Amino acid sequence: MKRKKHILRKILLNIFGFTLLSSQTYNYSVVMPVPDLSFHSSVFYGLDILEQMDFKPLYDKSIGVFTNQTAVNRKGVHLLDLLKSHSKINVEVIFTPQFGLFVDQNERFKIKGKEKFDPIHNARIVEVFGRNVKPPEWSVKDLDLILIDLQDTGVRYSTYLATITKILEVASEWRIPVIVLDRPNPLRGDRIDGPVVREKFQSFEGYHLIPIRHGMTIGELSVMANEMGWIKDMKRANLTIIPMANWKRSYWLDKSEHPWISPHPNIRDIRANLSYVGFGLLEGSNLNDGRGTDRPYMRAGAPWLSGFHLAEKLIKLDLPGVEFRVVEYIPRKKPADKAIPLHVNKVCNGVDILITDPNRFDPLATATSIMILANQLYPKEFKWDELNRIDMLFGHSQLRLFAAQGKPANYLPPLWLKDVIKFNEFRQKFLLYE
Repeated sequence: MKRKKHILRKILLNIFGFTLLSSQTYNYSVVMPVPDLSFHSSVFYGLDILEQMDFKPLYDKSIGVFTNQTAVNRKGVHLLDLLKSHSKINVEVIFTPQFGLFVDQNERFKIKGKEKFDPIHNARIVEVFGRNVKPPEWSVKDLDLILIDLQDTGVRYSTYLATITKILEVASEWRIPVIVLDRPNPLRGDRIDGPVVREKFQSFEGYHLIPIRHGMTIGELSVMANEMGWIKDMKRANLTIIPMANWKRSYWLDKSEHPWISPHPNIRDIRANLSYVGFGLLEGSNLNDGRGTDRPYMRAGAPWLSGFHLAEKLIKLDLPGVEFRVVEYIPRKKPADKAIPLHVNKVCNGVDILITDPNRFDPLATATSIMILANQLYPKEFKWDELNRIDMLFGHSQLRLFAAQGKPANYLPPLWLKDVIKFNEFRQKFLLYE
């Protein structure tokens, strides 16, 4: 086994030694060629490829790293720990996305005054979210390179892509090269669903004009944003993607041998990640979405709702790949929670969703049906967020207006089919995998 790994490593080093500077046919972005590893049954992420290169593209550089807890290799070792073993790599600053760097952050941080440092690299930790929507000037001015590695959810509501775009914006201003280590779309790369964001409804949870379930990797989306001039003021960055090897668009994340690391505090497994496609919309209503319980994004309820009544209506819709179970529960706030769950400490009645077939389950059709039915069954109690946040999440006012018109829930999904078809055609030139 050791000999086989040594041979594979040698092959990778030899190939990359000659092809490191080769590029795809993009105007502003470079995709490093990856050797044919089809003889090996495993999927190699961008980090795995860079590791096989002994991290040579990072040598003798002061780098900034945008990452979180998900940036692990096949053995579960984190990127920051891997970099520590290379004396020629100097990690100056660590940029963190929404939710921070690690779930148990106290063990990873040390504090000097009001500033946070990573004890392994003694690197300053800078959150690029909230107060700093993009890296501040002082944090990038001395950098030679910015390295990006984190696992996205495959769902538009995630703010990671927006933050990556803001990093590309700053990198273009300071002429700092950026390398993105690609990772899979956890929900397959051949499935698209939901409306494309309309410009008037753009937000950090819908930063680019893409559907809710976009079917793309962070590498592909980064190339799309860079090539299309979606960075502020049509800026372009010196962007390089280190792609994956052996990943197919038909793969779910659990096809990989890599360990599952939650990309979001409330997304605890691949099924919750899939359900998040639809149930993330519940944040725009006064329905509890399961947060505050052991089933976030797998439950819907409220103190004023009858789970039996709602389940009866849902069953009649014959939604694919899902069953419903009536449940009574009380959302609780846990010490680690930054946000208070809706209807905290109140008895809620509702439904649990049980995904029977992930390949057939339609999370958007299911979640929108629950909201539309709740609005029809409880018109006095059901409410949208006062600031119409539902429009920002959905990317369109269509859902809210459709519900107000009292139309059948199963009439809604066909309305975004045109968006899905057009986006699928548009994205083809940015796809890096079959």
